[in-house]
Amino acid sequence: MHAYRTHTCAQLRESNVGESVRLSGWVHRKRDHGGVLFIDLRDHYGITQIVADEDSEALGLLDSLKSESVITIDGVVKARSQETRNANLPTGDIEVFAKSATVQSMAEELPLPVAGEQEYPEDIRLKYRFVDLRRERVHNNIMLRNKVITSLRRRMIDQGFSEFQTPILGASSPEGARDYLVPSRLHPGRFYALPQAPQMFKQLLMVAGFDRYFQIAPCFRDEDLRADRSPEFYQLDFEMSFVTQEDVFQAIEPVLAGVFEEFSGGKTVTPAGEFPRIPYAEAMLKYGSDKPDLRNPIIITDVTHHFEKSGFGIFEKIVGGGGIVRAIPAPSTNEKSRKFFDEMNDWARREGYSGLGYVTRKGGEFGGPIAKNHGPEEMAKLYDELGLGLNDGLFFAAGKARDVVKLAGAARTRVGEQLELIEQGCFKFCWIVDFPMFEYDEELKRIDFSHNPFSMPQGEMDALENQDPLEIKAWQYDIVCNGYELSSGAIRNHRPDIMYKAFELAGYSKEDVDANFSGMIEAFKLGAPPHGGSAPGIDRIVMLLADEPNIREVIAFPMNQRAQDLMMGAPSIVSPKQLRELSIRTVEQPKPDAPEATRVDRAGDA
Repeated sequence: MHAYRTHTCAQLRESNVGESVRLSGWVHRKRDHGGVLFIDLRDHYGITQIVADEDSEALGLLDSLKSESVITIDGVVKARSQETRNANLPTGDIEVFAKSATVQSMAEELPLPVAGEQEYPEDIRLKYRFVDLRRERVHNNIMLRNKVITSLRRRMIDQGFSEFQTPILGASSPEGARDYLVPSRLHPGRFYALPQAPQMFKQLLMVAGFDRYFQIAPCFRDEDLRADRSPEFYQLDFEMSFVTQEDVFQAIEPVLAGVFEEFSGGKTVTPAGEFPRIPYAEAMLKYGSDKPDLRNPIIITDVTHHFEKSGFGIFEKIVGGGGIVRAIPAPSTNEKSRKFFDEMNDWARREGYSGLGYVTRKGGEFGGPIAKNHGPEEMAKLYDELGLGLNDGLFFAAGKARDVVKLAGAARTRVGEQLELIEQGCFKFCWIVDFPMFEYDEELKRIDFSHNPFSMPQGEMDALENQDPLEIKAWQYDIVCNGYELSSGAIRNHRPDIMYKAFELAGYSKEDVDANFSGMIEAFKLGAPPHGGSAPGIDRIVMLLADEPNIREVIAFPMNQRAQDLMMGAPSIVSPKQLRELSIRTVEQPKPDAPEATRVDRAGDA
């Protein structure tokens, strides 16, 4: 017999009754029924009920154990009586009578319970993550992640993609988010950068002639964290040669749709080949976001022209000053009191905006200051134009375009949630396309790249030379699902002449490009194919499939919101010897009430 087990804790069935078996696992729950002790024994695979009574030599030992102790049980499989069977367990028709038990590891008092799904403070959960991972929900999330990655890998290989690994230690790039830097011992004063993405390397693989590449790529970005963002994350990184934007779409849609269908648990999924393509400008108008949640039926409309000459002086003044007005419908709100509308206005103010105007309509009668001043006839025209009914309310966002777009988008989401309009039980995908190549930077008072500087402009060199830069579109695209951006991608700019010109429009000289992107630009001078790709985020995919609100719930060992590993104590202070080896001197930050002169250089004895 095996030293630890003949079966896992999920294998035994009624057909095994009478067999002598050996099981090992953790003590999940204990129940003492007056001389009869029941233990739920748990391993990675499942749970088996162990029973011991006065006829069992193991009773005293088992009775003394704390939860989460690791034990090995030798016993006999018995059928449960009909009234004690547990239909919720695969092993629920049997139990194992313990003849003997061996303690493999005794558990002390637990910092958090494993059995049950009680909420527990995140700092405790992360500090004792190895215990937290034993909990059923989190354990299942990590196994789901494993299955999703396996499925993604298989689907990419089936489409003719080859898996390659790109370097972790690379060069810092002036574009993108903030890098995590790694000092070089052999080259004092110089630093490697952990990859924000394998962008340049995967493009160089195309230049090298490999045609279809992918990898499950680790990426690192030193940026502020939020519920769907982690400093260390993984993405399905891929690139293809001799492709158009449409070729990229046809390659990745079956992969994503297939994975979501496989693990959706019965939820509907946008079929491959049917992902809507929404131009960026349209997305910002209709949804107030380039990450629209298409489960929400509310559509934002620009109604600026209705208030150019209006009895509602506030809006007329805003429009006359170059501002805009956007309308956000609130369907079937005739049963809602004024409190609902006032609370939406209060919410907008808490978000830092001046407010959210509104009109009520009940049985065709308009209500509220905007309707009163704008007039019932003009309001009726506006409602007819928007296709609104006799009992639909309407919210308004008015002001500078940039602020109005953000407020309208946030209000659309909130109204959809408050009125329970968000469709459940589905995953709705879309592509956001036709991103602007450039934007005007109000602070720097110049044109800059709006998204990805290495994208091919639509119209290529002709567009760069003959169009208003702010009108140029790029071959850039995002995949969005249920309001989450899963990936950004692009058809790349593979021609040095076009790259130099694009950077010139953004204020960079030829020398700047050569200095900052020498590896890529030199490679392109030696024969580069047209190529493009994308990189769906694995963490966000699993987060959606697991129906989790926070990305940390689907990462085995995540950091907290301050980018700290509470379990391993990272980031940590290193020794003076290590600093000297790296030729580094650190500067200790002063305490809040300390004068500037108290800053101290720290490099050990250096």
